[in-house]
Amino acid sequence: MSKQTLELMKETFTIHSFPPAADIPQSIYQAPIFFISKTYDELSVVCPSSIELDSLEHESGWGALEVLGPLGFSLTGILSNISGVLAHEKISIFHISTFDTDYILVKQDAMYKAIQSLQKAQYNVLTPDSQTY
Repeated sequence: MSKQTLELMKETFTIHSFPPAADIPQSIYQAPIFFISKTYDELSVVCPSSIELDSLEHESGWGALEVLGPLGFSLTGILSNISGVLAHEKISIFHISTFDTDYILVKQDAMYKAIQSLQKAQYNVLTPDSQTY
């Protein structure tokens, strides 16, 4: 299997936690990108850090690498391989999947090391303005 291309997104993200019965803040819907997930135990919102939400808890300072797709459902091992490279370097991730692709969130202070590690493992990582890592 050939290695995927990842693209560093320009946004910095915050991960928010709400009670499961909470209403989704309306300001989220104005964001250019956001992710919402709900379980029996929680409501999670990931959005650009420029949007302030009154959540129970939040964790800010996340950058995101988009695995450029679309990725077919028959493809296997994509997340496992990428997360394995980062785990080997002791880099924690927060992963989000959509219908077409995956997003790997990495704390901003570890992004340089993450990109370097992925490039060393033969992944192509695109950065805004051809920024070199």
